[in-house]
Amino acid sequence: MKNFSLIGAAGFIAPRHLKAIKETGNDLVAAMDRFDSVGIMDSYFPHADFFTEFERFDRHIDKLRRQGKKVDFVSICSPNYLHDSHIRFALRQQADAICEKPLVLNPWNVDALQEIERETGKKIYTILQLRLHPSIIALREEVLADKTKKVFDVDLTYITSRGMWYHHSWKGDESKSGGIATNIGVHFFDMLLWIFGDLKKVEIEKYESDHAAGYLEMERARVKWFLSINEDHLPKAVKEQGKRTFRSLKMNEREIEFSDGFTDLHTRSYQEILNGNGFGLQDAKPSIELVHQIRQHG
Repeated sequence: MKNFSLIGAAGFIAPRHLKAIKETGNDLVAAMDRFDSVGIMDSYFPHADFFTEFERFDRHIDKLRRQGKKVDFVSICSPNYLHDSHIRFALRQQADAICEKPLVLNPWNVDALQEIERETGKKIYTILQLRLHPSIIALREEVLADKTKKVFDVDLTYITSRGMWYHHSWKGDESKSGGIATNIGVHFFDMLLWIFGDLKKVEIEKYESDHAAGYLEMERARVKWFLSINEDHLPKAVKEQGKRTFRSLKMNEREIEFSDGFTDLHTRSYQEILNGNGFGLQDAKPSIELVHQIRQHG
């Protein structure tokens, strides 16, 4: 059994990490968040220590280490712009880091973290859950098996409605979230690069605070993409069903179904990490480079 701590326990994605720690048979010994709406912890680890001040959390984790009860992993679900700092904290405490996407906001942050990995001997892992989705794995195998080196026409649409709160939170501040392409799109861009190969060309058609669209050329694909948090962009049929999310991936006009199975992929990700097979800095870097380029509007 490994000891975990969690930074960002009140965040949207934290319950998936709590569930993954529990389902992989490990223990959460401490958690931290500036906000104290963390009752969800009672469903998983009611006895974990909790802190609303990072300084006290830091001191507690350091004390555990000195007592020979050190934390093995720090799971990071904090706002995007804090990931880099919290990863550094984890490695300084002689723990491996498991960080939500986007791992960091800028490509040069990846290079700096590589140095710290070398210095500490500890590992930095990120959650690239779509690489573990059965439909996506099958699609990649299909592309790799095509020996004609055909270039596919791909359409990606992802609309995930958000209310007015989004624009008033850190997520609506591009300096903190990286903007829409980074915050809601980075794992889709990682998926595309993983399936279709290296990036050749980037064109941006639209880039607004609530939606963005563009065109990518990769080794094996020409990709049109559209991302939005605006519910007005939902297809009429989706709205009529009362749904607030729509995702579509088409390859040569064929719909690739991957709507189900998302919520279980964090546990799979944790299992892979614990088995020594997790995704690291070099896996994450191409998509971070791409969203940074998009943020510069191509």
